[in-house]
Amino acid sequence: MKRLAKGFLVAIAIAVVAGPAAAQKPVGETSAKDPRLFALEDLRPGMKGTARTVFSGTEPQEFGVEILGVLPGFPGPRQSAIIAKLSGSNVEKTGVFAGMSGSPVYIDNRLVGAIAFSFPFSKEPIAGITPIKQMIDIFEKGSAAQTHAPREPRAISFTQLASTEWKATLPKPAVNSTSLIAPVSEGSRLLPLMGQQITPIATPVVFGGISQESLQMFAPQLMANGLLPVSGAGGSAGITPLAKATEKTLTPGTSVSVQLVRGDYSIAAAGTVTFRDGDHIYAFGHPFLSLGASDMPMSETSVVTVIPNVNNSFKLSNPGAMVGSISQDRASGVFGQLGQAPKMIPVKINLHTSRDRSETYSYEIANDSFLTPLLLNITIFNTITSSERALGDSTITIKGAIDVKGQEPIEVDRRFSAANSPILAAGSVAGPISSLLGSGFDDVQIEGVTLDISSTDTKYAGTLERIALNKTEARRGERIEIQAYVRTESGKQFVQRIPVQIPADASPGQLLVFVGDGGALQEGSAARAFVPQDLGQLVKAINKVKKSDRLYVKLFRITPGAVIGTSELPNLPPSVVATLNSDRNSGGYTPTVLSAVYEMEMPPAEFVISGQQLIALDIVP
Repeated sequence: MKRLAKGFLVAIAIAVVAGPAAAQKPVGETSAKDPRLFALEDLRPGMKGTARTVFSGTEPQEFGVEILGVLPGFPGPRQSAIIAKLSGSNVEKTGVFAGMSGSPVYIDNRLVGAIAFSFPFSKEPIAGITPIKQMIDIFEKGSAAQTHAPREPRAISFTQLASTEWKATLPKPAVNSTSLIAPVSEGSRLLPLMGQQITPIATPVVFGGISQESLQMFAPQLMANGLLPVSGAGGSAGITPLAKATEKTLTPGTSVSVQLVRGDYSIAAAGTVTFRDGDHIYAFGHPFLSLGASDMPMSETSVVTVIPNVNNSFKLSNPGAMVGSISQDRASGVFGQLGQAPKMIPVKINLHTSRDRSETYSYEIANDSFLTPLLLNITIFNTITSSERALGDSTITIKGAIDVKGQEPIEVDRRFSAANSPILAAGSVAGPISSLLGSGFDDVQIEGVTLDISSTDTKYAGTLERIALNKTEARRGERIEIQAYVRTESGKQFVQRIPVQIPADASPGQLLVFVGDGGALQEGSAARAFVPQDLGQLVKAINKVKKSDRLYVKLFRITPGAVIGTSELPNLPPSVVATLNSDRNSGGYTPTVLSAVYEMEMPPAEFVISGQQLIALDIVP
């Protein structure tokens, strides 16, 4: 009877700590004297308690915790980390593992904080705990309804817009070990730990539908930002509607996933719920990616198992139903709200393989200026390489559109014929998306990405070796012919004949005839960078980027001109040039010695042609 009564009282205390039925309080107004919480100043070395996390399935299991001491000033000023030793058959086998982040710790049935830090290669399961007050305080005063101060538009480089070798730049720096330098007294339980390193527990990111080859390609970028890539045990996570939360939804100790991609592909970061206060969810105990204000799906999670690993044990999990959204990702954890659906970006890819097969992939990705380009890069690369080879010569054509709310669609029309074509093709979509979301404009809403990708195992590439004109002199309005001599990879040569109409208003004198691929023309342009005044101007600039898979013809005159923004102003009168160069008007333009008088884009040839050539042409009266 006594055992039954004791179990009943413990159940009541746990229900009070979990707090699902408690009256919801505004974020940050959970009192420091809340009877559910254990004050940091009341902690003493030697105190024992329990912690909860999921080792398998969906139900949390308890294990023991012994407080060793408090480390002030870590991980930052006016912050503290609680150092504790874990015990129990499960943690003795796994140690502190990736995915344990956020596991709640209780003493006398009051919440102390979240397990968030570990000591790599420690012989014993010793962990750092983020005090619960630090987790609550950082999200105080209306974190769910963040307002953003207007940002200044940023300079956009045309080289950046045209580049296909895009690389991720995530906001969180590489997780480096931090020395424990705090002094301790002689005989302290912390003394044996001096000289060791303490780091945030890695966040396991489970990839479903992503091949091992793709994972290896992007693993260095992910690991440099504190993310531990794990190949998924299950398949994709379906695009499910928002599920209604109940009292049993995301209670402390259960696993929670931040879904970055869901649909035919699944990418989800796993952690543990620390505290639920009404519809407010606190988890992780350390930052996920330090995104600040965010908008990502928050889902319940089923754990397959915890894989013991000498280097870093990790949780293998499958995301389940979406129950809310993660709206904050800051220094002491992540904050989410039940019942709120995030805004995602739908992606549809139609893949036509070299074996005359067609596949359609549909999924949606998180909308974030840092994550969205990376997620697109990974999934597009994987879409191509899952059916086609990742290495070796190939030719890939990618067409489609990026729909931006209130703007004309951004057209995607690129072709690559090289040994690394899948990487270039993925980067050609990630690059413009990165420029859009990183532009500084607050009204950027990407409504969808639709792509048609065709692939062959043959390389169709050629080099522009030389050009010739059918005449060296021409009159205004006269038609001339340019012969472009192209040599293929196999050594064969063919001639592309290009008719050009001389402008009727061309002035007598010498013109320079340029023939070359779009990349070469873009590289030589004076309009290399500009500051867009609004989103529409940026969208138009992206659509004006030259294509590197075809030839362009451009006629230049050696005369002063200028480039203002993205507009070329040729043949400027001396008075205008003097005005631009005056002391009263500085900056905002780029002077040029070559003024463009004619430009033509050639249709794509059978081969992807690269190279550039110049030749002179005299215009006679």
